[in-house]
Amino acid sequence: MGIVDEDIVAVRQAADIVGLVSQYTQGKKVGRSWSGLCPFHTEKSPSFSVNPEKGVFYCFGCQKQGDAITFVREIEHLDFVGAVEWLAGRSGISLRYTSNDEGESRKKRRHLLEAMTAAVEWYHDRLLHGPDAGAARGYLRSRGFDGETVRAYGIGWAPAAWDELVTALRVSVDVLVECGLAFRNRNGKATDAFRGRLLFPIHDAEGNAVAIGGRILPGDEGPKYKNSPETALYSKSRILYGLNWHKSEIVKTGTAGEVIVCEGYTDVIGFARAGVPRAVATCGTALTEEHVKLLAKFAKRIVLAFDADAAGQGAADKFAAWEDRYELEVCVADLPPGRDPGDLAFDDPERLRAAVAPVADEGLRERGAKPYLAYRIDRILAAADLRSIEGRARAAEAAVAAVAEHPKQVVRDPYLMLLAPIVKVDHEQLRAMLHQGARPRVGGRPERDRPEPDRHRGHAGAEEEALTLLVHRPEDMAPWLDDALFVDDRHLVVYWGLLAEPDAGAALVLLQETDPGAAEVLARLAVSDSDADPSDVGALLLGAAAGRRLREVEAEARVAVDPLAYAGESAALALGIERLRDPATRAEAATTLLGLLRPNADG
Repeated sequence: MGIVDEDIVAVRQAADIVGLVSQYTQGKKVGRSWSGLCPFHTEKSPSFSVNPEKGVFYCFGCQKQGDAITFVREIEHLDFVGAVEWLAGRSGISLRYTSNDEGESRKKRRHLLEAMTAAVEWYHDRLLHGPDAGAARGYLRSRGFDGETVRAYGIGWAPAAWDELVTALRVSVDVLVECGLAFRNRNGKATDAFRGRLLFPIHDAEGNAVAIGGRILPGDEGPKYKNSPETALYSKSRILYGLNWHKSEIVKTGTAGEVIVCEGYTDVIGFARAGVPRAVATCGTALTEEHVKLLAKFAKRIVLAFDADAAGQGAADKFAAWEDRYELEVCVADLPPGRDPGDLAFDDPERLRAAVAPVADEGLRERGAKPYLAYRIDRILAAADLRSIEGRARAAEAAVAAVAEHPKQVVRDPYLMLLAPIVKVDHEQLRAMLHQGARPRVGGRPERDRPEPDRHRGHAGAEEEALTLLVHRPEDMAPWLDDALFVDDRHLVVYWGLLAEPDAGAALVLLQETDPGAAEVLARLAVSDSDADPSDVGALLLGAAAGRRLREVEAEARVAVDPLAYAGESAALALGIERLRDPATRAEAATTLLGLLRPNADG
């Protein structure tokens, strides 16, 4: 399938290449040309040049070159047809195709996008003018959301009735169901998926509405948050709320761009209201490598504005690998304990701005966003009693253990030098502790810096066993599983895919479009079989996840001024792990542990 040549020429001529490139990097006019930092590779001095008269670009550093279509192909990772369609959509040009068959997948996507756009506009109008939306408008005003903010982010209201959207839109019910906007009840009647909720439209990076996030008003009954399911348009592991609005501000930050990653949509809007319009949100999921790969196209500094401890065991290795692979820096915001950005933007916007500002000087215990390792050490020091010799010794052991997890010696040693005067232990002694390779563990026994390969492979095998059972025996395996049980990102994406499409064939089609690596895993598991007991496999994964959390809690308690504050969670985890071993109490223990491990994410 191709596009008529005349239309390709029209798209190329209509493209404002300087305006296009300016969405991804900052620059200035130099003579007839426009010059800036290259968006395709990291550099300190501008080597990227655009000739607006000829409509071409060239980088003297990495030798990337081409026209507006080539630029979109490279920066958005699209094929030729996709890039032309991307530009045509922004220029208002209708395309003609060389084949009468436009391609079922493209036609289907266009219909889904049109339906989603119509729904978002209908919900938004309902919030602005609907008589039943008065309470929603009042709630938004009470939280500082003025009319300008509501319109800028397309916030909407879903009425409480069963089928108002289905009735109002002149769209096929099948299309609405595929978009996640409706479902059929037991009697086959089409029903609205969102009812009685504030709605926040979720867009892809190009600005297409692809999903919706909803929350109930305070005092209403039902789950607080509800998001669209995974669809042909929406993949949780690849879409970030707010990127479409804020990407131009993200690339303007500093020399290489900075993006702030939050948990929910109200946090993103809160940052913008506080004068920091460069935040995005994962909408209740963990930050994945697919998210990072997408963000690396726009920024080289990622600031996590959520509880980074939720990243779990192995986060240090994961963040360090991402920093190397995508040439970026992962930092953590200095948010007050128990405060989320959305609330802080309303109560104390100055404090929110300070939380994400770069630290003034290199060092520990400084106010502002700091590298993940510095954040971890600060948490250890803040919880420790540094007035006593014993307290400083425990803090030194825990901090050295955290430093030991970083894979680079060139990073580890400077942190030990910063730590030494705080814990009043000689730098060389701290280095000796690090080189011994020991770190605190439950029971005080030494533990190696990384899991043993066989043990890691064993856990990965258990995850695949669980997914195999989820494919073939979903009713038996699904109750035992949750996001928190999966360590491998690809396995987590497969799990999400099977939740969205329980039929493995349909899930495979979805993943082939959104995550080829995860699709390969699912394809392999779909042709495998397992005779394992789902409860045994579920208990194994759940016990491992609970064990990881227990070790984190006990490590924090060892250096805390008030260790008893951790006793309740520690005891509940330990008891749950023990009861998992008994078939008679396993199911009840699983319910308890899943409740302890499951995060309460916004959106």
